[in-house]
Amino acid sequence: MLRKLVPVFALVAVVMALAVAPAAAQDMTPIKFQLKWVTQAQFAGYYAALGEGYYKDMGLDVTLLPGGPDIGPQQVVASGGAEMGTDWIGSLLSSRENGGDVVHIAQVFQRSGMREVTWKDSGITSFKDMKGKIVGVWGFGNEVPVKASLVKNGIDPENPDDVTIFNQPFDMNAFLNKEVDAAAAMTYNELAQVLEAKGEDGKFPLYTMDDLNVIDLNVDGAPLLEDLIFANGAWLKDNEETATKFLAASFKGWMFCRDNADKCVDYVLESGSTLGKGHQTWMMNEINKLVWPSENGVGQLDEAAWKSSVDILTTYKIIKEAPSEGAYRTDLSKAALDMITKADDKADVMGKDWKAAEVEITAGGE
Repeated sequence: MLRKLVPVFALVAVVMALAVAPAAAQDMTPIKFQLKWVTQAQFAGYYAALGEGYYKDMGLDVTLLPGGPDIGPQQVVASGGAEMGTDWIGSLLSSRENGGDVVHIAQVFQRSGMREVTWKDSGITSFKDMKGKIVGVWGFGNEVPVKASLVKNGIDPENPDDVTIFNQPFDMNAFLNKEVDAAAAMTYNELAQVLEAKGEDGKFPLYTMDDLNVIDLNVDGAPLLEDLIFANGAWLKDNEETATKFLAASFKGWMFCRDNADKCVDYVLESGSTLGKGHQTWMMNEINKLVWPSENGVGQLDEAAWKSSVDILTTYKIIKEAPSEGAYRTDLSKAALDMITKADDKADVMGKDWKAAEVEITAGGE
């Protein structure tokens, strides 16, 4: 890893000089970036970088490719369908172990947004309380943090005498119908779906946070790294400058969304979101909580968090062994951060003083 550091930082001055030149005077470099899911505020920083012209200023012609249930960002990037993408670490390292040439180059989310949600009157306030209960998890590798959290708290998810695992669809209907005792939920999406629910007679709200217990994997469980940026390894070898410029522009996009949440919601809606403004406003606020504060600067990887995630993934056999050297790089994200602060020594790349807003829940997320 260190052998890469010197040449990359030597490129920073060149990249900054290119960024200062008018975009029209440059040859625009086309970049495709594969998103993990459909158009929503989870990816607002990238839409902001596009809308505010940060990519263009770097000489990049960026196309953001929406994801979905049938799209694996790692497969798209590994096969050359996009140069870079965003996903969670479990999917990334599974792809790499199976021959996918993908490399982690930046870590946008600094903490996990995954939760287990229970009803207040259930008395289930921790993973230890889930013994003998029906616990909802998502598939496709997303079940690993919850199952690991159960084991951490003395419950074997493979033993039906300990717990019943329910393969939960990507909605909250089973929870709302009280078919499960605990349900998987992201703070920025499924949790809001519960609060946005309305009755057949139009009654709203049906539920508030006072009706729920929200169990935080960061506190009581085994969280994994989420929403990282990765690149095609072969492409990256010849395009370190381009990757660094993309990261710098994207980081600026996330900084913009921290300070201009409403405008970023507009960018997402204009880009074709099928979810309402109310839901996206909630999501933007919750996403900012996962990014800010960034103690080492936006987009920087905490290597202890990487090791913890790898330990969980190997323990629960999502990957057979720890990834080989070169699975991640920190030099490019550091160089990108350097570009931002050298261009503006007052740029707030950590967001230590950022405060979350109070967002009003709207019926159906409208």
